[in-house]
Amino acid sequence: MPQHSILYEKKGHIARITLNRPDAGNSLDSSMAAALTEACEAIDRDDTVYVVVLTGAGNTFCTGGEMAAGSRHPAETIAAIDRPVIAAVNGDAIGAGLEMALAADIRLAAENARFALPQLAQGHIPAGGGTQRLPRIVGRGKALELILTGEAITAAAALEIGLVSRAVAPEALAGETDKLAREIAAKGPVALRYLKEAVNKGMDMTLEQGLRLEADLYFLLHTTADRTEGIKAFREKRKPKFKGE
Repeated sequence: MPQHSILYEKKGHIARITLNRPDAGNSLDSSMAAALTEACEAIDRDDTVYVVVLTGAGNTFCTGGEMAAGSRHPAETIAAIDRPVIAAVNGDAIGAGLEMALAADIRLAAENARFALPQLAQGHIPAGGGTQRLPRIVGRGKALELILTGEAITAAAALEIGLVSRAVAPEALAGETDKLAREIAAKGPVALRYLKEAVNKGMDMTLEQGLRLEADLYFLLHTTADRTEGIKAFREKRKPKFKGE
């Protein structure tokens, strides 16, 4: 995997992808897009990864970038990961950077981070899911306001509208992210995948359809060894030892 565009490391059951073009504001280019796609596909093949963290090198998350017409945006490969993905937004997330953050499941931000989708002023529209994911997260009206104006908002404002779930001091972001990732990774890996599927697919279903999906996944979990281990550990008052089976 091309290491100059991103850094990839795995510790225990947590994989970390770091956008690694700090001199260019970690802006997206074809090399980074290819490296991100390769990293996400590697994660999909690795059942020992339970949680993924996405962040940027230096003091910036990603300040934008361009994709060739017709090419697959990295945000799509991030969104396709069937494990929980945490975006640790350590600085400005602009354009493609915000779209990649939106593709994550949870967003934590440094208090000095800014968020914007300025593409309209450049004569085009967001093409990495910005027009679809942002309204689902912050609501139609606020999403349209942000996209139509291209306004950059602060981490505090992003927290207020639900774009991020936490805004912390820059020096505390890595620790907060690692703590959250470890907490999630301690859960049953099969249940984590099913939970993400239930929530994400259920958002595009009627309530009745979503409830059926939830019930199907719930009953499937009863056939797993992890479910048996979880019950046994609870009864024995110890931490479960999940194996992803």
